[in-house]
Amino acid sequence: MKLIRIGEVGKEIPGLLEEGKRYDVSAFGEDYDETFFESNGLGRLQEWFSSNKNSCPVISPDVRLGPPFKRPSKLVCIGLNYVKHAEETGAAIPKEPVLFFKSTTSIVGPNDDLIIPKNSKKTDWEVELAFVIEKKASYVSEEDAMDYVAGYVLHNDYSEREFQLEREGQWVKGKSCDTFAPLGPYMATKEEIEDPHKLRLWLKLNGKMMQDSNTSDFVFNIPQIISNVSKYMTLLPGDVISTGTPFGVGLGLKPQVYLTPGDEIELGIDGLGSSKQTAKAYPE
Repeated sequence: MKLIRIGEVGKEIPGLLEEGKRYDVSAFGEDYDETFFESNGLGRLQEWFSSNKNSCPVISPDVRLGPPFKRPSKLVCIGLNYVKHAEETGAAIPKEPVLFFKSTTSIVGPNDDLIIPKNSKKTDWEVELAFVIEKKASYVSEEDAMDYVAGYVLHNDYSEREFQLEREGQWVKGKSCDTFAPLGPYMATKEEIEDPHKLRLWLKLNGKMMQDSNTSDFVFNIPQIISNVSKYMTLLPGDVISTGTPFGVGLGLKPQVYLTPGDEIELGIDGLGSSKQTAKAYPE
């Protein structure tokens, strides 16, 4: 299945994307939140939809897509998780996953505008594969880790590099600004993705390809990430973990390139669709 949420900001309704059509499944009676995931919501929704598809309204493709699930308890990110990206930033290859958080208030829909923060000089792009946790996870073994994955989603991990790297190394400051985590267009359940470790991911800036890589370049794979993160915190159903970005970010270019109002950023991952954001100045 491909989960979507449709409608105005804060008023999104749950839906499913099937064969290019957007179905309103609000009659199912649940949004895609922690309770949904922990109570076999995916299985129950699939069974319900198979019996009720013909009565589900079809939504126009012109209606806004929101994030494909309700705001999670946390959005955990993995830093420097591609070999070539670590090399381009001059960082050593990590010996274990580098963890940081993005505020969940940074989450927006896949095609919502990117708002460049006040006083920002170095807002950067980062195409990433993210995945969603289906059940409570604590001290999970690598062997069992994939049993905890609900599905996968496209993420642009926007980063303000001056906030992140030049203010006492406060990564969270550079990662958590409003609109810095567009997710979607949809969450693909895990059976939709044959191998998440062999996915092409790419990003274009104003039509020019900036990032073009493959998740086969991971330093740490998804089972290793889940096992490691779950040693340090309990992961709850609906939580999101983003697996890092490949080479080609603005920080790594010579000279460095950062986003300005009017820039258009388009990105995608095999099997997970594409998204597009337009950079806007912070409103005065």
